[in-house]
Amino acid sequence: MKKLSSLLLIIAVLFLGSCTHTEIKQMPPLKVFNHSFSNYDSVKLKHLYLDLNVDFTKKVLEGKVVLDIDNSMGSKFLILDTKQLVIEKVQLEDSTNTPWSLGKEEKFVGQALVIEISKKTQRVAVYYHTIPEAEALMWLDPAQTSGKRNPFLFTQSQAILARTWIPCMDAPAVRFTYNAKITCDSKYMALMSASNPQHKTKDGVYTFEMDKPIPSYLMALAVGDIEFKSLGDNCGVYAEPGMLEKSANEFTALPSMISSASELYGEYAWGRYDILVLPPSFPFGGMENPRLTFATPTIIAGDKSLVSLVAHELAHSWSGNLVTNNTWDDFWLNEGFTVYFEERIMEKIYGKDYADMLSTISLGELKMTLKDLMVNAPGDTKLKLNLKGRNPDDGVSDIAYIKGCMFLKLLEAKVGRQKWDQFLNKYFNTYMWKTVNTEEFIKYLNENLLAQNPGVKINLNEWIYDVGLPKDCPNIVSQNLNKVEAFAEKVNLSKSLKGFDTTGFTTHHWLHFFRNLEADSVKGLMEQLDTSYHLSQSTNSEIQCDWYLLCIENNYSKANPFIENYLLNVGRRKFLKPLYEAFAKTPEGLKMGRAIFEKAESSYHAVSRNTIKEILHIEAEVE
Repeated sequence: MKKLSSLLLIIAVLFLGSCTHTEIKQMPPLKVFNHSFSNYDSVKLKHLYLDLNVDFTKKVLEGKVVLDIDNSMGSKFLILDTKQLVIEKVQLEDSTNTPWSLGKEEKFVGQALVIEISKKTQRVAVYYHTIPEAEALMWLDPAQTSGKRNPFLFTQSQAILARTWIPCMDAPAVRFTYNAKITCDSKYMALMSASNPQHKTKDGVYTFEMDKPIPSYLMALAVGDIEFKSLGDNCGVYAEPGMLEKSANEFTALPSMISSASELYGEYAWGRYDILVLPPSFPFGGMENPRLTFATPTIIAGDKSLVSLVAHELAHSWSGNLVTNNTWDDFWLNEGFTVYFEERIMEKIYGKDYADMLSTISLGELKMTLKDLMVNAPGDTKLKLNLKGRNPDDGVSDIAYIKGCMFLKLLEAKVGRQKWDQFLNKYFNTYMWKTVNTEEFIKYLNENLLAQNPGVKINLNEWIYDVGLPKDCPNIVSQNLNKVEAFAEKVNLSKSLKGFDTTGFTTHHWLHFFRNLEADSVKGLMEQLDTSYHLSQSTNSEIQCDWYLLCIENNYSKANPFIENYLLNVGRRKFLKPLYEAFAKTPEGLKMGRAIFEKAESSYHAVSRNTIKEILHIEAEVE
């Protein structure tokens, strides 16, 4: 018995010894630069290899990441970004352990992983596992999926959440290629922002390659009961089995979108373009992961009226993925260009009237955002942001998207579409596979467009560095929506629906109608509107959101069960934020909002969850 006890003790000591590591004797100074601890200015990350096992029972990813680096500058350390990760060991290319240490936890940005290297070091392997609460990872129970039978996992790395599932240089300025091996249960399919399978494997092992350099925020993984349907030679759709046909029918225009985009601004550079329709808890409309856009099911309206979102994510294949904002302060260079490009794609396919409707709706949303921000955060109305010490998610607003687009529309109007398109094509070619900041763009704009058109006068500083919306913002006119505006004004004055004709109304007509109503003017008309047009029972997510806002503002209680059901089944932050904000305006509403959130919280992604906690004055999760 004593011999057995001694043997167990020896084994325990050996095990504990293998779990320890050598700490770095003297840590280098650590600083956060552009939301990253990483020393990408002295060590170049060239390639990344992931080998991860997906454990739905533990709700963790475990394995290793191998980083190929260039340390020709002779740095003594490799510094990576981590957050909420459990680091197990770190080895160099010869499989020897090397000293490493974690820095102090910092709000938003996590901890620096400092690894001792030499000038000759070319490869570093980090063995680690995630935790169930990792912010980038959304582990869905079967009840939270469309099929209700199997769990599901998806990631959301933008803006600085890649570090919660991969130790990396988590800054948009750093681009790298990657390979991966993902192992999961054989009844699931794994997909990434890379080359993807179209069928499940027998052993649940999937390999991936992304041979084009991408930033860390475009690292993406999804695992679940997923099937594929082709939509053309180089495009298709992935979804849970029960959503596949419905999704494929919604995206029939995808091949023509790809063709139209390529005709405008150069050949599509990523090979395939596929869409994955995720379960409802996805916090965004879409995420432009290369080769595989992640999309919210809220765009599946049944009438293809919301597919401009697909055009937006496709446009990111040029603006954002091909040419990337260098820092999150330059976020408008990704999104402003993409909204502009999205509208050009929609105009090419559906005509100028349709594109003008989209632009008018967007401009209306921008003006509502400006009304709020000019009171509460005027600095955030600038195109060039200052997000130092803040979560870069704070920069996600209509300013980057729509004010940025309007600035580009003004440039187009000033020089003419032909010259503008020539400039954009040259811009995308010049900065292909690179990053650009605002100042570099201004210099490039001056040298390659404005200098050739000396008669063009535009105040760049006012648009980029000043608050608010400049007076020379283009005035978008939509004949379609002008009629809706006129009728909304009539309702505001008469407080009557007499003569209201909705013949030919699309989603955009309804949205414009709702947004031009004065809440008090329809207080006595809510039930009539609801009964006549079945608005509370709508299945169009955009119409539902705007209608429910009107219901909350007018205390139309008959819609409350529908509002609650909507908030329990939609995870897209764009819709959740305004509805919870409307609830928070009154004590009674705040109470109702908190009650709904308590039921819905577990089904929301951390990105949405933390935003709503702030709105409802609930203590936020520890960052």
